[in-house]
Amino acid sequence: MQQDQQDEDIPGFANLDQAQKDAAYNNSLAVSDSPERLLDWEKRSSVCRELLSSRLDVRYGDKPNNRFDYFPSGERDAPLFIFIHGGYWQRNSKEIFGFVSTGPSANGINVATIGYTLAPAASLSEIVNEVFRAIDCIAGLAEELGFDAQRIFVGGWSAGGHLAALAADRAMVQGVVSISGIFDLEPIALTYLNHDLQLQTFEIQTLAPIRNLIRRNVPMVLFVGGNELPELQRQSRDYQALARTAGLDVEMTVLPGLNHYTIMEELAAPEGLLTRGLLELVARAGKA
Repeated sequence: MQQDQQDEDIPGFANLDQAQKDAAYNNSLAVSDSPERLLDWEKRSSVCRELLSSRLDVRYGDKPNNRFDYFPSGERDAPLFIFIHGGYWQRNSKEIFGFVSTGPSANGINVATIGYTLAPAASLSEIVNEVFRAIDCIAGLAEELGFDAQRIFVGGWSAGGHLAALAADRAMVQGVVSISGIFDLEPIALTYLNHDLQLQTFEIQTLAPIRNLIRRNVPMVLFVGGNELPELQRQSRDYQALARTAGLDVEMTVLPGLNHYTIMEELAAPEGLLTRGLLELVARAGKA
């Protein structure tokens, strides 16, 4: 796909120079204390991983990152929330995100965090397939791990929100939580992020949720911080508008005052807004 054609298809991007396009998606640059926050998440996640009840590095595939961690809530046959980390498909790891289990677990929801191969060692197509394989594997371990196979929910942050949205079509998924998600890949291909991703035309067309709305009308809830980059807010807003036009059960909530990193504290907190959103999603799915 030629860049000129891509620019024409993305409102606003045609008038930006390269530096502006890059800045429009640079969450680390936009949040000055993001390195400190990531270090804090890693420390808190280490505490979660040290719990005797945790099951760590369970394999779902042959590649080094094909592992998941499982954090039980202590209630057998409780719902399961599968969390997919972000980092624009090329950074971070599941080891940094065990801390997200604290909010759901305090409310009786089991949590699994997925690892996957990062770009450039894997293409986006390969990453998506790995995540699908992980979800399928985890679902098959319901009896062994002790969760309810009929109440599996998937969520993710940033690039993980993109992967979670694509996972909505997996038969076992009963609902999706996308946090600051990416739904349109065309602008990503025009930024510095594509240096390692090397998105192919067919990936932009087939792996963008906004171009491939879910076929199963499972409930989806989108969250984005009011202090996030405008492009991150637009991505969720445009996806929700298109999905609602198609009759899909997709809701969006903007959380005022929160940025791309502080929004995650609302999932780690037992009474956090994202935790409450997950609980409401579980309740809604149970009534369907």
